[in-house]
Parts: sequence; structure tokens; C-alpha cells
Amino acid sequence: MSIKVDQLTKVYGAQKALNKISFEASKGKITGFLGPNGAGKSTTMKIATGYIGLTSGSVNVDGIDVSAEPLQVKRITGYLPEHNPLYLEMYVKEYLGFVASAYKLESKTSQILNMIEVCGLQYEQHKKIGALSKGYRQRVGLAQALIHDPKVLILDEPTSGLDPNQLVEIRKVIKEASKDKTVILSTHIMQEVEALCDKVVIINKGEIVADDEVKNLKSMNSDVISYRVEFEEQIDVLLFENEGLKVIKRETNNYQISALDDPRKIIMKVAGEHALPLINISKEEQSLEGVFQELTKGK
Repeated sequence: MSIKVDQLTKVYGAQKALNKISFEASKGKITGFLGPNGAGKSTTMKIATGYIGLTSGSVNVDGIDVSAEPLQVKRITGYLPEHNPLYLEMYVKEYLGFVASAYKLESKTSQILNMIEVCGLQYEQHKKIGALSKGYRQRVGLAQALIHDPKVLILDEPTSGLDPNQLVEIRKVIKEASKDKTVILSTHIMQEVEALCDKVVIINKGEIVADDEVKNLKSMNSDVISYRVEFEEQIDVLLFENEGLKVIKRETNNYQISALDDPRKIIMKVAGEHALPLINISKEEQSLEGVFQELTKGK
């Protein structure tokens, strides 16, 4: 059971939204699908779920060609779009019943009750969807995506609008679902990726720029040593850049200094020569956010 995207291209008029992208997502793992706004994430997900057509290439879901059999793909796929389309005048339980009927579920009642419990909707089930907060609407959207126990789960910004407590609960739901499903989720929250994902695919301007496990991506620039340096007051960064160090200003008196070799001796030397009031030097690990920015900037 997997999702296989091969040389996928999508063109809107004169704009090429996707340019021959290829990647795979497999059962039992959560694949994070990342990219800046307008990179092509939602377009890829809509094609993979059979909601829009492709220009060329192919997408196979559990061995089924999406272009040839879109309805069959929809039967085995749970999909939460970025803009969660809900019937606001329907009650939560009523809406889940409607979705269950659309999938012609035999155990309709038990599945509705199960989704209400799994997604934490016990106290909201008799409310109209339009009366719910954004976080609870996301829960309803996740419930409809899971109600037919799909083989494949595609989630576009699933944790949008959730508070910290809700985040923990929904993470558990997604993590549990991934044990026997193929899961792709897109998000702009790097903490979510590190907490949930086994693998990351990064897309930028319609092209894949990275496809690897999270731990491998975080170590891709391990030859660069990075330190956070704090001073009592603002400094002239040219003093360090003239010594061959790369300086990124973070906050008022905090700086990130990078180099191919341990930069601490140079930092101490410059601080001493120019009487810079140094408070702290601490080594920083490579962050997924830093990798993302490096791969998607200036292209």
C-alpha cells in the first residue's frame, strides 16, 4: 500500500504549477509534504485524491491509477483539504452520518460514535458546525476523513487552528492512524513535522528539492558548525564577518555564527580585541526549519 507520484506535471494556462515531480509515500510511515505558499502542495494533494486532473505523468494510490479510476481512489482515501469544506448548518453528528451514508458504510452508527470519541467531539456532537471554533471544525474534518477507515490518509494543514492541548490529541490520532495506513500531511509548522513525520518531501516552485528521512535532512549540513552568541549590547557584525565567519542576526543582542571549523577561538579573540561584553556562547543543532529555509530561498 503506497502512493507513487511519477513525473507529475500540472499546467494552468501559461503557469506550470508542477514540473515532473516524483516521490513515494509508504504504509506505516507519515510523510511530511512541505513547501512555501504556492509551491504546489495542495495541487499535488488534489490530484492524488482525484479532485482535479493532471497534465502529464501519473499518480498511483495503492496500485490504482488516479486518472483512470478516480472514484475507486476516493473510496480508499481519506482527505482533509486545506480549506475544510463543511456544511455549517448541519449538526456534527448529523454531518458525520451524511458522510457515512455517502460511503455506504454497513456499521454506520458504530463508526460515527467511534469518530466522535477518537476526535474528541463528545461535547460538540449535538452542536451546529457553524457554531464550532476553528479547532473543533478541524476535528470534524479529520473525523470525516477517517470515518470509512481508509487505506490512505491525505491531510492538508490538519492542525491549523488547534490550541496546544488539541495539538497533542490530534497528533495521537494521526500517529495511531499511520500504523496501518499510508499518510501524507502538509504543514507549515516544523515542530509538527519533527513530532509526527518519518520522512519529508520538500517542494519549491513546482519542483522537489528534498526527499529524505527527517534525521538525514537535519544532518545534511553537518559540516557547518553553528553557535548562538549573546552580548550585553548590539555589535558590529562586520567584526566577525571580516574574520571569515557567517553571522545571522537573530534578536537584539543574540546572533547565530556559522563556520566550517569551531568558531569559538575567533569569537573570543574578536570580543577581547574590541572589548565586546560577551555573555554566552552555545552550540546549536541544525534545525529542520533552517534546512527548509536553505532549500526554498532565492529560487
